[in-house]
Amino acid sequence: MGILELFNLTELEQAAEVVHRLVQPTLQNNWAQLCQNLECDVWVKHENHTPTTAFKVRGGVYLMDCLTRSSKPPVGLISATRGNHGQSLSFSGNRAGVPVTIVVPENNSEDQNRAIKAFGAELIVYGKDFQEARTHSLALQEEYGYLPIPPFSRELVIGVATYAFEFMSAVQDLDTIYVAVGMGSGICGLIKTRDLLGLKTKIVGVVAEGAPTFALSFEAGKVIPTDSVNTLADGVATSEPMEEAFDIILKGADRIVSVSDEEIIGAMYEYYQSTHNLAEGAGAVPLAGLIKEKQKMKGKKVGVILSGGNIDFDRFRDYIGRLNI
Repeated sequence: MGILELFNLTELEQAAEVVHRLVQPTLQNNWAQLCQNLECDVWVKHENHTPTTAFKVRGGVYLMDCLTRSSKPPVGLISATRGNHGQSLSFSGNRAGVPVTIVVPENNSEDQNRAIKAFGAELIVYGKDFQEARTHSLALQEEYGYLPIPPFSRELVIGVATYAFEFMSAVQDLDTIYVAVGMGSGICGLIKTRDLLGLKTKIVGVVAEGAPTFALSFEAGKVIPTDSVNTLADGVATSEPMEEAFDIILKGADRIVSVSDEEIIGAMYEYYQSTHNLAEGAGAVPLAGLIKEKQKMKGKKVGVILSGGNIDFDRFRDYIGRLNI
């Protein structure tokens, strides 16, 4: 049985009640300038307005609730991350009084590192990339006796899916929704929620050209790992899909769109100009996908997920400086 086979509408509604104790429902807004510039009816789901500026926090809140109500609650949690997953666990652990240790690679965003520490987690910097950080976190798990938390699990996806439930309940008749694909919880939450609500909305995953594993895998119909990733969008810098996530995406997504770093930067600027929202690279990836498919979407009612506002000003200024504006 697949990881989400027992995920039903009742459990989703219950998860929303749990999440909303700590995370208020986020805004979905129809920005006039975006609609005008893209020549379609654009609705933005503002997951950048959660306490961690990303939908990941919903998964952490629901997971922590399930763990603390279990017969044997964990003494602590440990995980590796590039950012938003770590913030999610840190925020949730802090609220529940459960110690959290997060391992990040050496080149991780300082903005993310500061946020993780601010939520009360122990931050450990180790390794040149995510895989080395993850391996170190598993070694520490035995030393600490903490429960290791992967970036994709049933409880995390159900919690994250509450944003999709809010969005699809509030905005009717969306033709297509664009969402970034990192480890898969965001897009899988959309796919499952759409199916539970009996909607026909098409779900389009968007990845960075420098991290093409999901696009290659979707086209091939099987997991195709890549040797490396090279993109400014840390949140989608994935080199190999998890089988459980990929199976859901392969069956439920309409297509996967790839965008360049230049297109991602263009979408970051579009958000800033048209909505005055600051998006990190991964947060702007879905809008970059919509902009790339502007002609295909002309005149349609379209949703984009803005999840991720964790970018320091110097980096944002450097990126926008690359544009010919």
